[in-house]
Amino acid sequence: MLDAVAESTCLVALGMLGVVAKITAIDSMDAVTDRQPEEAVLKMLLKSSLEIFTRRCLNIAMDSILTMLSSLQLDLLMVSAQPVMLLRERGKSRRSLAKQLVSFVIVIDGGWDTAPGGPYAWGYYFVEEQNNPPAYCDAGWPCASNKKYNGRGPIQLSHNYNYKQAGDHGAIRRDLINNPELVATDATISFKTAIWFWMTPQGNKPSSHDVILGRWTPSDADRAAGRVPGYGAITNIINGGIECVHGPHPSSGDRIGFYKRYCDILGINYGGNLNCRDQKPF
Repeated sequence: MLDAVAESTCLVALGMLGVVAKITAIDSMDAVTDRQPEEAVLKMLLKSSLEIFTRRCLNIAMDSILTMLSSLQLDLLMVSAQPVMLLRERGKSRRSLAKQLVSFVIVIDGGWDTAPGGPYAWGYYFVEEQNNPPAYCDAGWPCASNKKYNGRGPIQLSHNYNYKQAGDHGAIRRDLINNPELVATDATISFKTAIWFWMTPQGNKPSSHDVILGRWTPSDADRAAGRVPGYGAITNIINGGIECVHGPHPSSGDRIGFYKRYCDILGINYGGNLNCRDQKPF
């Protein structure tokens, strides 16, 4: 039996998949009528999506996840109905789901080369960066004493500047500089910071959301740096400084492995430009 803290940790991670299921409106939506309650639709999508992960950290009752999700505001994502309508197109919706699943799973997966069911059957396991990470306190942005801004939550939010900007967003409004641990312990904040990172362009980086929807048009500088649309661009946005332009990287291989598995399960082709080994970081 897991203790309450461990159960809460697993709930945070598993619940993120419920958000993904809700916002992507995968092809199962074709069988849904407007008369069906939203909760019934979410339960159907969440159940089918969770079955992708045969080695989850905890089998939590569906009603528990739905209860927790009911308090989650999707302000960051539901800025208009257009993204959801676009994602209802066959193929695009399922590929979008596959890409989001990988991005929310890869750094918290818990699998290994000889893991039961294979390394890509695992997911949503760790909620915080492992192996004594650094503080990630970058100059020019505030830090609190004795606090670390290491990877936390479904997308492993890292660095003080991301904690500051995410906490200041109108949909979150929490002091994450002085309370960075909330990203790991508060389910709603954890989800919102992951969605914030997914939806927000920073500097010369497009948002992962825009890349998925085909809204990103690479500039001449992007193309000269090898940055082109495809799953590799998502890796570049999330972890380009470590995984891109340095040749093959284990994490990139894992990302692609997860992505291919989800595409196979969802019955779609992989698309092109899956890795970023020839791309310069943004």
